[in-house]
Amino acid sequence: MNLLDLVGDGLRVFDLGRPLTVGMPQSPNHPAYWHALPRRHGDMVRADGGSAANDMITMGTHVGTHVDALAHVSQDGKLYGGLDAADALQGGRYVELGAHTIEPMVRRGVLLDVPGALGVDRLEPGYEISVSDLTSTVTHQDVTLRSGDVVLIRSGWGQHFDTGDRELFMGQSSGVPGVGEAGATWLAGHGLHAVGADTIAFERLAPGAGHGLLPAHRVLLVESGIYIIETLDLEELARDAVHEFLFVLSPLPLFGATGSPVRPLAVVGS
Repeated sequence: MNLLDLVGDGLRVFDLGRPLTVGMPQSPNHPAYWHALPRRHGDMVRADGGSAANDMITMGTHVGTHVDALAHVSQDGKLYGGLDAADALQGGRYVELGAHTIEPMVRRGVLLDVPGALGVDRLEPGYEISVSDLTSTVTHQDVTLRSGDVVLIRSGWGQHFDTGDRELFMGQSSGVPGVGEAGATWLAGHGLHAVGADTIAFERLAPGAGHGLLPAHRVLLVESGIYIIETLDLEELARDAVHEFLFVLSPLPLFGATGSPVRPLAVVGS
């Protein structure tokens, strides 16, 4: 069957990306999103009465919904594949493992709705999603994880983004739920292509610790070469119990960058 024959009324598309707005919740470690209109309608009017407005934005590449490139994290001076982090930086750019090397993703996606499996609305601040939680969720949803999949983990914490509670979503003092080192190791053992979550840093942030330690990033990015997608909107998927789907993501080809803003999609038959 021609793929174009499948496009139309027979598909439902879930937008998993967050809107980019000035003042939105984000990691304090990255430059904030800013949007301005240097030219507005009426500032310059053509002879026929036409006018155009234009914009400029500034932001870190790890702000809003984004994907981490393998150049993002090092351990003991080494990047994924044992690449020396100092040698990898060429002319101020990560040529080998930068965001431009992330190929567009059109893959099987799986949602692991952990609070749904545990019978709660969302997980508590600083809760570590255990291997037992992950395996219980897989069993509860009757899904399998396959090599090359993109697995998205819902904690329910994204509800705080929806309500605009910036400080709580950031979780600097309260902590943020997510997987720890053990959970990341379990995920990596399935040979996944990428993982994602509805939180600011994917993994569990302990109360009061901020981003002081990020062992899951080490396990996934440095040791396993698995991309991490953060600040996803997973509420609609969970509400409709959509646990398997076609996952589509294309990063901006930002040459040598450590990450890229993205707008991921989950596509299912209606």
